[in-house]
Amino acid sequence: MYEAVHARPDGESTVARFARTAGAVGYDGVVVRNHGDAPAEYDPAAVGDASDVDVVEGVEVRAEDPTQASGYVGNFRPEYTILCLHGGTPALNRFAVEQERVDVLCHPMRGDGDLNHVLVRAARENGVRIEVNLADVLRTSGGPRVQVLQGLRKLRELIGTYEAPYVVSADPFSHLHLRAPRELLALGETIGFDADAIEAGLREWGRLADRNRERQSESFIEPGVREGRHEEER
Repeated sequence: MYEAVHARPDGESTVARFARTAGAVGYDGVVVRNHGDAPAEYDPAAVGDASDVDVVEGVEVRAEDPTQASGYVGNFRPEYTILCLHGGTPALNRFAVEQERVDVLCHPMRGDGDLNHVLVRAARENGVRIEVNLADVLRTSGGPRVQVLQGLRKLRELIGTYEAPYVVSADPFSHLHLRAPRELLALGETIGFDADAIEAGLREWGRLADRNRERQSESFIEPGVREGRHEEER
């Protein structure tokens, strides 16, 4: 299972500190998802070797509107293994789910954001993962938390009904925000998710990283097609 984190300077902790803590609480890897204007400086291989977890280079594109987002996606896509888009408005949510270049639509229900069956179907058709973001359940209270729970309930129903791809994250900005997988599974059950569904969402980050790394390899041409020498059929 993987967690997707915001490291320094976007967050408060270094990538190395996140990786060590993630490994200690039971994660197999971390996706560094800093916003594009605050990239982290680190060596994924060195940090991974030191912490014994997989460190995935990612980015969370933050834009004012779809036109700006399109430019950022084009610039960042070749540089990162996982490309997320910071949603939360109807226009950006729609843009994200219609783009095969986008891997994950992050916190779509935050702010003025919303999803419906049309957008969720588009996400499924284009392979865009929808994030089930648990940050505000963990780090808010009162009325704001009630609104978050209502949004997550709607998201759960839409994802389940239309079998849309998704990921799960607590969206930590500090290693102190990290919660062990078992804690997130328990939280998910408390707010109406099946524990297996939460686990699948945590594992999806790793599956996504593996797929994209294969696609970034020099021998990859398209799904099922690779460049290289092959033995002749007999």
